[in-house]
Amino acid sequence: MRTIVLGLALFVLLFSCTDAVSSKKSDVQVRNARFQKGQTENLKDTTIVSQFNLVDVQTLNKAIFVELKYATADNFMGIILYNRLKKAYLQEDVAERLSKVQDYLSKLNPGFHLLIYDALRPVSVQQKMWDALDSLPPIERGKFVSNPKNRSMHNMGAAVDLTLINEQLIPLDMGAAYDEIGQIAYPSMEKQFVAEGKLTEIQIENRDLLRKVMNSQGFRQLQTEWWHFNACSRAEGLVKYKVLMEEP
Repeated sequence: MRTIVLGLALFVLLFSCTDAVSSKKSDVQVRNARFQKGQTENLKDTTIVSQFNLVDVQTLNKAIFVELKYATADNFMGIILYNRLKKAYLQEDVAERLSKVQDYLSKLNPGFHLLIYDALRPVSVQQKMWDALDSLPPIERGKFVSNPKNRSMHNMGAAVDLTLINEQLIPLDMGAAYDEIGQIAYPSMEKQFVAEGKLTEIQIENRDLLRKVMNSQGFRQLQTEWWHFNACSRAEGLVKYKVLMEEP
């Protein structure tokens, strides 16, 4: 009788482990499908892409994942802002540098990937985002969304919003969500929040890793958003690149 009971217990344990592994694989497949969504879609007007010298980042490096937040309602505005932009487009030279960032990340942490939340952004969408935050004074608003009159590096395809995901395709904990409006997202205030116990050492290590790989190719982090990196200064970008006013 004891042998039978032990046998049943072992069977239940093995079944539970198998079920857990299957569930884990299923979760990874679901996340992978979400990140890869839109890879087979193209801008209808490809002449716009060639005219602005833009590149779909994933054509250069398939190890980079994409989940454009503004092509969904999963963003701070809660609505879809991109109707035709389904891929992460950047200037060709910027995309090449980002591809090298992924290569460097893969050497440091095999299995880790860049996950892009936003890249090229038309000025028309920038205006909608700016207007949505009209309850904030322009100075404070500008810390989160660039004034469309001054143009954003996103409008040129020379800025990227992104995070890191691990082998299970789970985003690393950065201590603040993407698009979170608040000082907890400020890289410039990390030391203070660590001292106050509002950010952990692991969260800072994750942010440091993102900075390290992005800095390796000269990307500059915005000091009010842990996720935002510019390829160059705004003044340089306005000279080098064209500004996309409307969604193609």
